[in-house]
Amino acid sequence: MTEPSDTDDLNPAGSILASLYELRSRGMKAGLGLLAVFLCLVPFSERVFQIVSAPIMAKMPVTGTLITRDIASPLFTPLKATFWVALFLTMPLLLYQLWRLVDYWLPRHTRRLALPFVIASVALFYIGVAFAFFFILPVVFGFFTSSAPAGVAIRTDIKAYLDFTVSMLFAFGLAFQVPIAIIIVVWTGVVKLKTLKSVRAYVFLGAFVVGMFLTPPDMFSQTLLAVPMYALFEGAIFFCSRFIPQSPDAAEAPEGNANDETEP
Repeated sequence: MTEPSDTDDLNPAGSILASLYELRSRGMKAGLGLLAVFLCLVPFSERVFQIVSAPIMAKMPVTGTLITRDIASPLFTPLKATFWVALFLTMPLLLYQLWRLVDYWLPRHTRRLALPFVIASVALFYIGVAFAFFFILPVVFGFFTSSAPAGVAIRTDIKAYLDFTVSMLFAFGLAFQVPIAIIIVVWTGVVKLKTLKSVRAYVFLGAFVVGMFLTPPDMFSQTLLAVPMYALFEGAIFFCSRFIPQSPDAAEAPEGNANDETEP
């Protein structure tokens, strides 16, 4: 009989079937939680859409209003907004189930280390969503409505507005995960801190590239996402330099030292 090794902690059940059962169990719990919150909000879908549309309605001119071009939009768009709100509300449950699934495969001595990252990830996600909803969206809508040419009446389709809003909220929620990613790669030694400091210019440019893919195709929205994203990168660099001990890097030694005994 073979002795148990440290790798046995990775999968307590020790079988692929048990792993698939764990995946199904976590997926069902996450899905049922999302469905329960959605069904509770369905009777208030009209009110939910009014809350979601508040940022643009506050910046609309007196004669401005939201319209619909599809015959089914008055019914399905509020329900769609309700689903997204339910998804945002159940994000802690979804991330918790994801963490428990990952935790199932982690060695026992590292499981406690993963929980703070999950909590911080949820907190940063909500901070990013709140920052986008209460600050960025009013600024964006105020800019767009004020830049309309004279004689042009603003009539925004409710479906297009919801798609724009959801994409912005998710973009900022994901962008605010940058500090977690930076801390993990530095803490695990995947990337050296001095390497991240040396590529600041490329990260700044990359923030605008990411903003181009995550936000609607206008430079104003891309800038409003790229600047906070780069600021979060700098904040993570500062945190790592203060609280994560850095091991001496042998690469910093002068290259000539290895050739001291060579012939001139």
